[in-house]
Amino acid sequence: MQATREVRSDAPDNKGEFEAPFFKRMTLRPARAPLALENGIEKRYLFPTLYGDVGCAIGIFMCDLEAARAIMPHPKLEPVRMPRGRTLVIFSCYQYRQVLGVWPYNEIAMTIPVMANARVRPPVLPMLASQLFPRFGYYVFGMPVTSRENQLRGNRLWGLPKVTQQIDIERVGTECLTTAREDDGTPYFELRVPTTGTPTDFDVESWVYSQLDGRIRKAKTCFKGRFWVEKHMATLLRKGMQPARPALTIGSGPSARILRDLQIEPHPFQFRYTPSMNAAFDLPLDDFEIDA
Repeated sequence: MQATREVRSDAPDNKGEFEAPFFKRMTLRPARAPLALENGIEKRYLFPTLYGDVGCAIGIFMCDLEAARAIMPHPKLEPVRMPRGRTLVIFSCYQYRQVLGVWPYNEIAMTIPVMANARVRPPVLPMLASQLFPRFGYYVFGMPVTSRENQLRGNRLWGLPKVTQQIDIERVGTECLTTAREDDGTPYFELRVPTTGTPTDFDVESWVYSQLDGRIRKAKTCFKGRFWVEKHMATLLRKGMQPARPALTIGSGPSARILRDLQIEPHPFQFRYTPSMNAAFDLPLDDFEIDA
């Protein structure tokens, strides 16, 4: 999808598209005030933001623990420890086909699972364990998006590190290929996720951590859908495994620098793919404070 670098003054009237039982769990409320975007355009959104018919391809890899610690914005955000001095880095590639009051766009969430304010930091924390570990969540260190409007929303409401770039997401045979490009069109990120695997139903609530105006913020995210999952558990104990075919290609451009610094291992830990799911993302909690 080509990058849309101008903010439209209009918005889709699409509230009727969100009638699935998943969305009935949400109580919509308007923002306290309109959000100033640019060129005099202001919009007053409803929250949580609802996402329908979302295509999602996820690649989970191991990376260096100390390198991940180095990009944390606060010492009380601690990457979840994996064996042999590693943690996880997760690339979630989204096709947002229906967004409440917002035009469609593509996005890549680049995250590291963390514990916040944790006195005990258990290693190998189970993924998606927010119900058991309320301090568990995902720190967003990168978030390219195809929409300037959604870059500004993310920057100004959550402090998410969104940048507007071209992101192509397409089915190629039995794979979903995601490509993010520099402004000159050069690919700097390519992820191939198989569209086959073990069907697994997910209905998950978790937390997203970001930094806004010097303060760590915490916001609830949730999704529901059937994913096709492929696991490679041998990577837990074996470091530096090589895949038969590269799944992740990182370029040499400026946008790829933070990815190169993480020392990401080439063999995936896990893949997840769904052609369609539902999701929601709320504003940051007003009362969350991270320990000094």
